[in-house]
Amino acid sequence: MTKTIYWLKGLDCPNCAQKIAIRVNDLDIVESADMDFIRKKLIVRHEQSDVSSIESQVKAIVKKLEPDVEVLDYEQKDAHEHHHEHEHCHCDAHEHSHEHGHEHSHEHAHSHEHSHSHEHGESESHTFDIARFVFAGVLFALSKVLPFELPCTILALCAYVIAGYDVVISALRNLLHGEAFDETLLMFIATVGAVALGYFDEAAAVMLFFQVGELLQDIAVEKSRRSITKLMELKPEFARIVKDGKEMQVAPEQVERGDIIIVKVGERLPLDGCVIEGSSQLDTSAITGEFLPVAVSEGTNVMSGCTNLDGVIKVRVSEKFGDSAVARIMDMVENASEKKAETEKFITRFARVYTPAVVLCAVLLTLLPCCFLGFSQFGKWLYRGLLFLVISCPCALVISIPLGFFAGIGGASKQGILVKGAKAIEALAKCSALAVDKTGTLTKGTFSVISTSPVGISEQQLLQYAAFAESGSNHPIALSILKAYGRQVQSGEVSDITEISGFGMSCTVGGKKILCGKRELLEQNGISVTADNSIYTTVFVSCGGTFCGSISLGDEIRPQANDAVKALSDIGIQTVMLTGDKPETAQAVAQSLGIRKFFASLLPQNKVEKVEQLMAEKNGGLVAFAGDGINDAPVIARADIGIAMGGLGSDIAIEAADVVLMNDDPTSIPRAVHTARKTMRIVKQNIVFALGVKFAVMVLGALGFAGMWMAVFADVGVALLAILNALRCSKV
Repeated sequence: MTKTIYWLKGLDCPNCAQKIAIRVNDLDIVESADMDFIRKKLIVRHEQSDVSSIESQVKAIVKKLEPDVEVLDYEQKDAHEHHHEHEHCHCDAHEHSHEHGHEHSHEHAHSHEHSHSHEHGESESHTFDIARFVFAGVLFALSKVLPFELPCTILALCAYVIAGYDVVISALRNLLHGEAFDETLLMFIATVGAVALGYFDEAAAVMLFFQVGELLQDIAVEKSRRSITKLMELKPEFARIVKDGKEMQVAPEQVERGDIIIVKVGERLPLDGCVIEGSSQLDTSAITGEFLPVAVSEGTNVMSGCTNLDGVIKVRVSEKFGDSAVARIMDMVENASEKKAETEKFITRFARVYTPAVVLCAVLLTLLPCCFLGFSQFGKWLYRGLLFLVISCPCALVISIPLGFFAGIGGASKQGILVKGAKAIEALAKCSALAVDKTGTLTKGTFSVISTSPVGISEQQLLQYAAFAESGSNHPIALSILKAYGRQVQSGEVSDITEISGFGMSCTVGGKKILCGKRELLEQNGISVTADNSIYTTVFVSCGGTFCGSISLGDEIRPQANDAVKALSDIGIQTVMLTGDKPETAQAVAQSLGIRKFFASLLPQNKVEKVEQLMAEKNGGLVAFAGDGINDAPVIARADIGIAMGGLGSDIAIEAADVVLMNDDPTSIPRAVHTARKTMRIVKQNIVFALGVKFAVMVLGALGFAGMWMAVFADVGVALLAILNALRCSKV
């Protein structure tokens, strides 16, 4: 299977967007199709060989349902970008930010580019609509105050036509295409019915109210789209590279690992790397949510997306742009909308049944009473049936539910928490227990060598053997040993570096095999190890089959860990610590943090077993696991909610996770749960509010206590209020 993503330029009707997704999903050659209305994305999964056929069928469906919407695929996007680049070849550095090349952000590149190039057009369109509605409003007001019936009727009809001519055109076009349940057609039938019954001023007022509501709704969605996707502005504009002694600006995608880049004051770091010259303060808030500047100097690892606040620094690039922190973040956010929550899926299924059911009720409400009471009252019951038509559009739910989840993801990102989709938000809200790794999660992961116990060799020789083996790892223990060794391990000195997951490292130096890791690693290789009773983490070293000694390392508990455990307890979440460390060390950490339940000396598969055991005990309550290392990836993937420490964590753990903490702060876990619960609370409020108001107005309309005004409010007014309520999810 493959995935094709289309950007539907000009799509502004959520109900129509839903119908497009349903029609595409019903195609025989399509495995599944999902619509992200907030981002105007249609995601289609299908066989690789069906690309061209699907493209033509998607365009045909969109043209039938929404003729003014343009379907843009990758080829068109690339051609447009090339054209855009050619036209602006002399543009400044900011304009170069449109030259996207990362393969995981194709669809973002296009929508980001268009969000700028069409913003002025959207503004002009809104200005024209506002002027049109003001003029229609003036005509309507005159129709209410003038004392002459005929001029008043003409003014009311003029106000109706000026305010709603586009609705009428769209409705007639949809009628020709056989679209019986389009909101414009429903509004057209309702207002034309009102005119036929002699309610000229009411028809004009209802059309005007509907159009103003639609305009406000469109503006609200556009503003939320821009504010929530502000994170996508992390994309660096250019890289200032040094080659052959010359400084030049290039696209970040053109920079290779090992290249030297210069970052001046006020510029954003375009790629990950290590500072090799200079010192500065970095604003990391865009990545971590932490607003205090971070000091960096020679030897400090830095992430792309941070802003340089002080001096000029030179950075040796460690990752290509596609693997950088910014690219990973953009990719996660870009694809978050594809992981839909059960609530969102339910609303999609509900909307398919709801509108036809309401239309059927409207027909029955018009005809059945006439069958019993006589057709002399047909006009009265037709009016009540028309009310049902106006109420029937499910836009309030179709917009506000995904927008609520999207806003929740945006709100979390402001705190340095990346949530990979609505499904993860929904799961986080139901979290009842957290299993957490010790090293690098509850502790700083910045080990330091406390003591060495060499056997038959010098302390420096012991550190050298350990450094050789650990030179192929980025684990905190490995980095601490390399730091204590104090010299650079040359690649030519060591060969066959291998990580034995959960046990340690091995390598070959001068024909001799060096092992460095847990006691079990050496014993499994037939090497006798001297007993060690230290409460500290200890690694054992052998060379050529001979035990060479042990190194004890200490790790400091994160200052935020205590607050995190307490905050989790306050919101009803049990914390369980899992660690591969020895029981004595685990107990000391657990006691200092107030964690009552912990398990020590665990291998990766043992952590999975413990999490599965915890999941079985919770009887429906969901279990999260937070960790940072490669060895945590299996359990992160297995837990109901996987949480990875994104700053120091491994790429594999981050890929496997549902939630990534870019600030490596454990207090972000309770904050993430709080944000998720708030989002779910608002989503449920919108469902109850939208359905409650609609059903109440339906009943009142059927009984004759509600007019067309109230019906339009139940449609457009409720949608607008639900959108505004959904945007609260993004507030931190």
